[in-house]
Amino acid sequence: MCNLYNLKVGRREYLEALAAVDDLGNEFEVTKDYAAPGKPGYIVRVDDGRRVLSTMKWGFPTRKPRKRPAREGEMPFRHDWWTNCRNLTNNMWRPWLLKPEHRCLVPFERFAEPKAAADRTSSGDTNWWFTVSDQTAPCFVGVWKIDQDHDRVFAFCTTEANPLVAPKHPKAMPVILMREDHDRWLTAPMDDAIGLIGSYPSQLMEVV
Repeated sequence: MCNLYNLKVGRREYLEALAAVDDLGNEFEVTKDYAAPGKPGYIVRVDDGRRVLSTMKWGFPTRKPRKRPAREGEMPFRHDWWTNCRNLTNNMWRPWLLKPEHRCLVPFERFAEPKAAADRTSSGDTNWWFTVSDQTAPCFVGVWKIDQDHDRVFAFCTTEANPLVAPKHPKAMPVILMREDHDRWLTAPMDDAIGLIGSYPSQLMEVV
């Protein structure tokens, strides 16, 4: 499961690279060069026929009871974040996949997958990092919605790991789009768009 990725903090680069306009209704500000569950990231969606760059929280939230009694002022539940969409028929994801206006691109610089204990060294980095070598602003395949707290949130799809990722993280990898497939994901009927779910060519990626 991918629960960490890097991105550019400056909006202008993504606005230019992805031919989008800025969302004047942005609720969250991206101030760090990484996204983690519950933290802001950029997404590109179609609104009124044009691409819009928005900031939203990463992860569809679910509420779980606390393992300990709530302290004064705390809610009796805690948030957990579903960041990765794998089962496309699940009712958490399917309603949003069906609607092109709720599909999105999730731009990134590189993404992390956790290292097995045997691969960790004294350098302290507990993750493998992967990037795409043939695009300046690569994007994951994503979906977004408005959650029960009226926040806009997003998640992205995962699929089987390709030959580069699999030896290090065999479980899954994010779905990354070819540049020429952006419009298809954002606008096509679901049966057509789902054909884009698959592993990115390993020869176009690097471990960094």
